[in-house]
Parts: sequence; structure tokens; C-alpha cells
Amino acid sequence: MSDPITCPECEGAGGRRLGRLRIACPFCQGRGWVGGEHEPAEPAPAPAGPPPAGEHRIWSDPAAAAALGCRLCLGAKAVAHLDETTRTLVMVPCACPPPGDLSASA
Repeated sequence: MSDPITCPECEGAGGRRLGRLRIACPFCQGRGWVGGEHEPAEPAPAPAGPPPAGEHRIWSDPAAAAALGCRLCLGAKAVAHLDETTRTLVMVPCACPPPGDLSASA
């Protein structure tokens, strides 16, 4: 981290005007200065990717979970996978429990 300095991109203006709109500088995010805890050279933390489909929040809704059935095949009893090396679509039977068996769903 460094001491705050005037933004080299916008020269301290914090952005530019386009008619009545003010466009914030992408380097300093409109502050007009950089440094300290707002150091642009420090990489921002990577955004968290979406959760796996089986952990989506829809499964906490009992009605949706009952209507969709299995979290892997959504009741289709088969799972599709695109094999990119051979450029083929592979369909395999799902290992979901038979209807009425609630021991595997949680």
C-alpha cells in the first residue's frame, strides 16, 4: 500500500462530464486519488462463482424440492454430460433413489 496520490488517469477530477452525466474514472472509482486502502495495483479478490446446482437456494423451498425431485437429473432419470475432447453428448442413467425413498435427499 502507498500513500494517497492524485489519480494519474483523471488527474484528480474523479471522472469526466458527458452532458449532465458524470462518468467516474475507472482507475480511482471517482475519488480523484489512489493509494492507501484504495490501491488499484492490488488485485481485487476474485468473485465467488455460483454454487453447485445441488446447493442452489431453490432446494430450501419444500414445494420446489418436491416438484423437481432429484437434484442431479431433476426427475429425468438421466444425466447429460458434454465430453469436450470427443465433442459428444453422453447420457448416463442417474443414481437417484426411487420415488418415496427420502433417505438420500437432504
